[in-house]
Amino acid sequence: MGASKASISHLLPSSSLRNSNNLNSKAKPIQVKVPISKTPLQPNTNRRFFLFSLPLIPTTFLLFTPPPSPSNSNAHTAQKPTSLNYSALASFEPVSPEEREASATISRRVSEAVELLDKGRELQAQGDFNQALQYFTQVVEKYKDFAFSDYARVGRALALYEVGDRDEAIAEMEDVSISLKGYPEVHAALAAALYVDKHALLLAENQFTIATLLDPHYTDLSYVKETKHWPPSLVSSLQHFISLS
Repeated sequence: MGASKASISHLLPSSSLRNSNNLNSKAKPIQVKVPISKTPLQPNTNRRFFLFSLPLIPTTFLLFTPPPSPSNSNAHTAQKPTSLNYSALASFEPVSPEEREASATISRRVSEAVELLDKGRELQAQGDFNQALQYFTQVVEKYKDFAFSDYARVGRALALYEVGDRDEAIAEMEDVSISLKGYPEVHAALAAALYVDKHALLLAENQFTIATLLDPHYTDLSYVKETKHWPPSLVSSLQHFISLS
């Protein structure tokens, strides 16, 4: 005998059925709105985004971090390298013994050359042009590697002009007028010698113009005689040139 399923709706009150039907008809599905971005999310794997997303750290802390203060037991050990550095600096010599010796040799040679030059000028002022010539010649021959030896050549030329070798004196003046171009004394002396001994008036005028532009005192005979201590023969030649006699 098979079991049968009988409807039990007839057992429920009519009011219950009515309310159930009303609920079923009025019930609405609940819709949940989930916001969806119009642009799909992309993983930020860009390196630039990663760098700029890091927190900023002051550069000072990256460059210098103060060392931890050593304990009392390690204080002597921490100061030991500093004392070694001081001792290394104290023993450092920037100039080698060879360089120091070479510098002392140059200083000694300069002193000797200046002493000879001063002695020659002293004898020139005293009118002893033969002895002055010897001292000037020593400076020119032994210390020609020094620039101031050209001033000894000027004194030597003046002394040569007085003792009689005027051709050599003029050649010396012409040479020094190039190496010491702009030194008024040699230009004035060359002008006087060229006019009297070479009869080269135009060249003499050019040299004397240079001299007087640099120092107008060379138009005064007393200046070259008493201040510059020119030899009498050269003073006479300058007088002839100025007066064109």
